[in-house]
Amino acid sequence: MKNIDRSSPPQSAVYGAPPTDLVEVPDGAVQLSPLRPGAQALEALPDACLDAITVAAPAGSVERSFVLAHALRVLAPGGTVTATAAKDKGGLRLRRELEGFGCAVAERFKARQRICTAHRPHTLVGVADAIAAGGPVWIDEIGFYSQPGIFAWNRVDAGTAFLLKHLPPLAGRGVDLGAGLGILSRAVLASPTVTALTLVELDRRAVEAAKANVKDLRARFSWSDAREAGFTDLDFVVSNPPFHAEGLEDRTLGQAFIASAGRMLRRSGSFHLVANRHMPYEDGLRAAFRSVKTLADEGGYKVIEARK
Repeated sequence: MKNIDRSSPPQSAVYGAPPTDLVEVPDGAVQLSPLRPGAQALEALPDACLDAITVAAPAGSVERSFVLAHALRVLAPGGTVTATAAKDKGGLRLRRELEGFGCAVAERFKARQRICTAHRPHTLVGVADAIAAGGPVWIDEIGFYSQPGIFAWNRVDAGTAFLLKHLPPLAGRGVDLGAGLGILSRAVLASPTVTALTLVELDRRAVEAAKANVKDLRARFSWSDAREAGFTDLDFVVSNPPFHAEGLEDRTLGQAFIASAGRMLRRSGSFHLVANRHMPYEDGLRAAFRSVKTLADEGGYKVIEARK
């Protein structure tokens, strides 16, 4: 798989990471997932430009319908869509959703996955509605732009809210690792002594939303993996690190964020993070930082301050 050569439309594409032992991804298929930095946006492709697309269908129903609708939109009539999902993460609905768009669907089951194959009909049904429902939107309740599929897309995550409650004023140059919609970043930039802040986020949709949410000349935006970010000599890092990948708990994610923060900071620089109480981050923090202190611990969350 490769990123798209933007000089000409691709012939085949893949969205996400479908299980290659169950479905065939064509050689040369270009990656369209918003969670793969550098990939082309599925929603930016022109109509009827693909011959085939393979989709690892998202678990969320609104996001999944949005992706499937765009996948059919970008297929030429007669082109093939292959969509797969675990049966407990949307797989049981795949066939019905594709049929709702006007497709005749062949379905098979293997290794707890539902695999649906369909050819794009000449006339699609309901695609525009699904695209509109899953697109970027203003959320009145939180006062931010967002989109279904982004983490905590229509609410302020409890961990972020807890960190905001206990975060001291910061100063100098810093980074928000896993910045999401920019909720934490906007609070950090409320301090006039902050001179620059880079929002690092793996999800392109969140980066685009954050650009609309954080209108501050001191802010920069990086669609990248926080574990590989190359910043150095920073004064501070803030983070609400993830601990799930592909729907499964992965404690190594937070530990990798901690290691990245340790590499980024100058001597005496600070790292403030929030974590679920049960996450075992203290050993990694002590290995990377000179001092580690718990600032708050309640309601199942802890806020930790570490200094180089």
